[in-house]
Amino acid sequence: MEETKVQVIMKKEEDDAEVEIWKYVFGFTNMAVVKCAVELGIAEAVEEKGSPITLNELASALKCDPSLLQRIMRFLIHLKFFKEVPTSQGSMAFQQTPLSRRLMRHGENNMAAFILLESSPVMLAPWHSLGARVLANGTSAFDKAHGKDAWSYAAADAAHSRLINDAMACDTRLALPAIIEGCPEVFDGIETLVDIGGNDGTTLRTLTKAFPRIRGINFDLPHVVCVAEKCHGVEHVGGDMFDGVPKADAAIIKWVLHDWGDDECIKILKNCKEAITKDKGKVIIVEAIIEEDDEVDNKFTSVRLMLDMVMMAHTNKGKERSLKEWDYVLRQAGFSRYNITSIHAVQSLIEAFP
Repeated sequence: MEETKVQVIMKKEEDDAEVEIWKYVFGFTNMAVVKCAVELGIAEAVEEKGSPITLNELASALKCDPSLLQRIMRFLIHLKFFKEVPTSQGSMAFQQTPLSRRLMRHGENNMAAFILLESSPVMLAPWHSLGARVLANGTSAFDKAHGKDAWSYAAADAAHSRLINDAMACDTRLALPAIIEGCPEVFDGIETLVDIGGNDGTTLRTLTKAFPRIRGINFDLPHVVCVAEKCHGVEHVGGDMFDGVPKADAAIIKWVLHDWGDDECIKILKNCKEAITKDKGKVIIVEAIIEEDDEVDNKFTSVRLMLDMVMMAHTNKGKERSLKEWDYVLRQAGFSRYNITSIHAVQSLIEAFP
């Protein structure tokens, strides 16, 4: 008997599932191989050659076993990190791509430190307790893995704290140009700007270079700012955002509020609101917004949803918020109005006014 349309669809779904499930059985492989590429410095070696590099040349440069390296490169080519091109001698060679250049530790748009952070044993361990975290009265996955929260751990481990700062700088180098080039008017009239949770000061170094009139205050925990690089026009100030925020015309807070629950966010935002001037002041929030409309097709949607899972694994109450959830915390913090601007990044730009 001829298959019905429903039966055909069901059979295709079964066939697809048979293949798709293997991505999750071995899903860790992508991260592990990409981390390997960063640690070996594969992208740097290819870049340094200045032209496509053969397997033997690459193995020699990296002091690697050619047969093992060939298998790593085959996998990375499959993931589209590198291209394989023929040489004039008839052999094959490896060539950089925009994606592979993101693996260079000192590349313009590199994400190497972010990859090394998220693939580190410290950050991977909490994922094994995600199920326990979801249970009613479940404890923080990070606390369960390490006996303390992420901030206490970073304060006690200088190397891990440095890696966090480097990872956040990676994101800043992507998100800030999207703001500066896409909506520079956001900074009109601002002469003093405090960056809440500014890590090593990358955000303010970038902004004061683009807008030299701005004087920046990089505000973060004392153990963070004490190792921050000195920069003309930027003052590093140590403190706790829950106790208060340095005074300025405006405040910027990027990828900080998603670390906290609603009550903590409202407290932080109230402190920001008290710190800014009432006439021309505003709080510039750079955070992801989760789309609730299933029909919205945004290339960053899956990244934002993954980030929400990261918050669940690595923080006590942190989460990525929908527009409704952002409206709630902003209203509760006492802001009269806000504007939201989409930028070419994982995050959106929220301007909140007193």
